[in-house]
Amino acid sequence: MFPSSENTETATLDIEGMSCASCAAAVEKSLSRAPGVQSALVNFATEKATVHYRPGQASPATLKEAVVNAGFGVTERTPDTSAADRQKAEAYAALKRRFWVAVGLAAVIMPLSMLMLWPTAMQHVNVQGLNYGLLLLTLPVLLYSGREFYTSAWNSFRHRSATMDTLIAIGTGAAFLYSLAATLVPGFFMRHGLMPEVYYDTTATIIALILLGKVLEMRAKTRTSASIRALMGLQAKTARVVRPGGQEIDVPIEQVQPGDVVLVRPGEKVATDGVITEGQSAVDEAMLTGESLPVAKRVGDAVFGATLNKTGAFRFRVTKVGADTLLAQIVKLVEDAQGSRAPIQRLADKISAVFVPTVVGMAVLTFALWFALGPEASRLPLALTNFVAVLIIACPCALGLATPTAIMVGTGKGAEHGVLIRNAEALEKAHQVDTVLLDKTGTITRGEPAVTDFLPAPGQDTASLLPLVAALERQSEHPLAEAVVRYADARSTSALPAIGFRAIEGKGAAATVNGQAALIGNQRLLAEENVAVSADLTAHAEQLLAQAKTVLYVAVAGRAVAVIGVADVVRETSKAAIQQLQALGIEVVMMTGDNAQTAAKVAAQVGITRYFAEVLPADKSVKVKELQAEGRTVAMVGDGINDAPALAQADVGLAMGGGTDVAMEAAGITLMRSDLQGVVTAIALSRQTMRTIKQNLFFAFVYNTLGIPIAAGLLYPVFGWLLSPMLAAGAMALSSVSVLTNSLRLRGFSIGK
Repeated sequence: MFPSSENTETATLDIEGMSCASCAAAVEKSLSRAPGVQSALVNFATEKATVHYRPGQASPATLKEAVVNAGFGVTERTPDTSAADRQKAEAYAALKRRFWVAVGLAAVIMPLSMLMLWPTAMQHVNVQGLNYGLLLLTLPVLLYSGREFYTSAWNSFRHRSATMDTLIAIGTGAAFLYSLAATLVPGFFMRHGLMPEVYYDTTATIIALILLGKVLEMRAKTRTSASIRALMGLQAKTARVVRPGGQEIDVPIEQVQPGDVVLVRPGEKVATDGVITEGQSAVDEAMLTGESLPVAKRVGDAVFGATLNKTGAFRFRVTKVGADTLLAQIVKLVEDAQGSRAPIQRLADKISAVFVPTVVGMAVLTFALWFALGPEASRLPLALTNFVAVLIIACPCALGLATPTAIMVGTGKGAEHGVLIRNAEALEKAHQVDTVLLDKTGTITRGEPAVTDFLPAPGQDTASLLPLVAALERQSEHPLAEAVVRYADARSTSALPAIGFRAIEGKGAAATVNGQAALIGNQRLLAEENVAVSADLTAHAEQLLAQAKTVLYVAVAGRAVAVIGVADVVRETSKAAIQQLQALGIEVVMMTGDNAQTAAKVAAQVGITRYFAEVLPADKSVKVKELQAEGRTVAMVGDGINDAPALAQADVGLAMGGGTDVAMEAAGITLMRSDLQGVVTAIALSRQTMRTIKQNLFFAFVYNTLGIPIAAGLLYPVFGWLLSPMLAAGAMALSSVSVLTNSLRLRGFSIGK
C-alpha cells in the first residue's frame, strides 16, 4: 500500500521502452530517488508507473525527467482511448514488420550457413564470398529488426543499469562482431591457429525468435487488459437531451452536463448517471453489476451510464458525468488494482533487480572457463557459443510477468462478475480467508422491511382487503407503509381513492377509503380507537411476534379485519451463498444488533451455527478482533457507515454495492450487487488467481534455475551436448509466452473450478 498524506498527489505515467522486469526496477529506482517522491510503483505488464509525490517538491515534469534519466520514455496520457488504442495497434504492426523481416532473412541465412557443414558442397563455393553475402543479409536484421535491442542496451549502459536488452545485445553483438572479424580479416585467425568461423545464422535467428516471443507477448498482453477496454467501450456515444420547451437534441456524450434532462427509449443505452424524473422501465445492469436479470426502475430511482434500457421509455436528470460516473469509477478502480503490487511479487522484484548483472557475470565466467578448459581445437567457438546461450536464456521476462499478468486478468474477471478489487493485496489476502463475518441487516437480509404475512380475520379475504390497505398506505412515507405498498403492487392490486389521510405519529395512519373509515397501525392505535380484536387475530399476532416480526393491525368501520407481519427478510440468495462458502472450508459467522431470539432464527434460516447478538455499532470491530485473536483470517462483509471500522479492521473488507460510500472506501473489495454470491466469487477468484501466480513463479524460477546451467554447458561433460544460442532464444520466448498463456486461463474462471 502507498503511504497516504493530505499533501500528497498521485501521478500515473505510461512508460515507453520497458522490455523486462529489470527495466521496471530501473525506472522505479530512478523515480523513488527523485526529490519529493514518497513512493513509486512500476508495473511491467501494464507499462505504467504510479507515483505518490509532494506537489511543492515534485511535479509531473520532474517525474518524466526521472524516467528519461533512467533511459526510458513517457507517453502523454490522453482521455481519448481510441487514440491510445491506435498507438498500441501501430506499435504492434511495426513489431510484426520487424519480426517478418528477421524471419525472412533468417530463412535465407540459415540454409546458406548450413553449407559450411557439407565439405562436398563447399568445394564449389567461394567461402569468402559466402561470408560477405551472409554479412549483407544479416545487417538488415541487426540494424532494422534488432535495432531497439541495441539502442535500449546503450541507454541502459549510459544510465548505469542493465536490462534484458543488455543480455540480448551483448549475446547477439558478440556473435556478430566475431563473425564480422572472421569475414574481414580471416588471415588473422589462421595465423593464430583458429578457424575463421562465422555465426551470422546465430545472430539473425536469435533476433527472429526473440521478436516472435515479443509479438506473442504483446498479443497476449492485449488480451489481459481486454476487460478494461470492454468496460470503456460500453459508454454511450450520444445522449438525447430534452431542452427547455421540450425540444429533443442528440448531443455527444462529452457535452452532457449535470442537471440536463435526458430521454431514453427502449433498446437504448443510458447515457450517464442520473435519477428518473418521468416514466418507468426495466434496465439491464449486467455490464456493471453482473446481475443477469433486468432491474425495475421508476421515478426517483437511480440509473447508471452504459446500462441498457429494455422495455419502457423514461426521462432522467443527469447527476454525474465523465470521470464521476459509476462506470468511470469502476474502470479507474480496476486499472488501479491491475497496476498495484501483490506481496507475493516482492521476491520476484528483488531477484529481477540484481538478475541481469549477475547473469552477465555468469556468462563472462562461462566464457573464461570454456576458453581455459575446453577442448583445445574448439575452445573459442565453444566459449563463444555458451557465452551467448547463457545471456539469451537468462532473460527475466517470465519472472516479471508471472504476477502482474495474473493480477490483470483476475481483477478484470472480477469486474465482469460485479466484484471490484481495490488492489492486488486484497486479492492475495482473500485466498487465505478461513472465516467470513456477516453483518445481518442489509447483508444477509435485505435491510428494508417487507411484508411476510397478510392474515385476514375469519369471514374476510385478502383480495378485497389488500386494495383498501394499499390505498391508505400510499399516502404515507413511513418505511412500513412502503413495504405494504410494495406487497400490494407485486399482486397488481387495483387503485382505490383515499380521503382525509392523517398520520398518527408512532402508531399508524387513518383515512376514508372507498367510503369506509380505515385504520392501520399498532395495538396502541386500535386501543385508543376502541377497536376490538378477535381471538383469532390475537393468536395470529402473537404467532408473528414470536417470530420477531412487526405486527400491523388493519381495522375497517371500527372492526379489526386483518393483521400484517413485517420483517427484514433474508435475501433469496443468502442461504445458497453461505452453503457455498462453507463448502469452500470457510466458517461463516453472523453479527447483529438484534436480540438473541431474532439472531437465532435468522441464523437457523440460513444455516449459520455461530453468531453474535446485541452487538452495538461501536463494538463490531471488536468482534473482528476477537476472531483474529483466535488465529483466524477474517473477511468482514457489511454495507453501512457503522460497518466501516470493522471492514477496515478485518484482514479483507467486502462492502456490499448497495451500501454507503464510507463502507466501500474502507473495504478492499466492493460487491456491485447486494448479494452474498459476490463474496463466494471474490474468494474463489482469489484462490484461483493465487494458484495461477504460484504456477507462474514456479515455472519462471525453475526455467532460469535449470536453463542457465544447461546453457553454460553443464551437460557437455556427461552427454557431450550443448544448448545452442538459437534453442536458448526459443526457450526464452517460450517461457514468457507460457506464463502469459497460463494467466489468460483465468479468463475462463467460474466458481465451480
